Amino acid sequence: MKSSKLDKIDLRILEILQRDGRITNQKLAEQVSLSPSSCLQRMRRLEQEGVIQSYHASLNLGSIARHIMCIATVSLRNHTQEEFNAFESLIASIPEVVECYTVSGESDFLLRILCPDMNRYVEINDQLVGDNRYQVTINSYVVMKENIPYRGVDLSTLREATESEAD
Repeated sequence: MKSSKLDKIDLRILEILQRDGRITNQKLAEQVSLSPSSCLQRMRRLEQEGVIQSYHASLNLGSIARHIMCIATVSLRNHTQEEFNAFESLIASIPEVVECYTVSGESDFLLRILCPDMNRYVEINDQLVGDNRYQVTINSYVVMKENIPYRGVDLSTLREATESEAD
């Protein structure tokens, strides 16, 4: 849901912040041809409207610790809202589940799970399958190589985000 119309300057600010969330307001203002105070006002507005949700550091996990990444598709046998809510609560309690999406198609959920090793992943899998009230089917995929990590999105590829550019 779009909270407000974004103009070309807003989109440029967002593009730059996706690449460098630590850029100073002064440098950001220079890159988008605004005064620092105008640039800061726009950033604050984008934050208040929820367009900018948070700022993160992108970590090189391999330099910190050994780990494996698994992608799992999960299908629930019963498709009641109560079952979905209960399953969502369960996976929210597992810190290794770093992303979860409700999806359409053969599966109901897509999970990204980061674990120190395969033993821990098996424990998580057992935890999900072992709870009989969900009657889940899980398909697991161990990530061998991260070919294109998430680096932000080219906003010009999203029609809705750029429609206001013509205004």
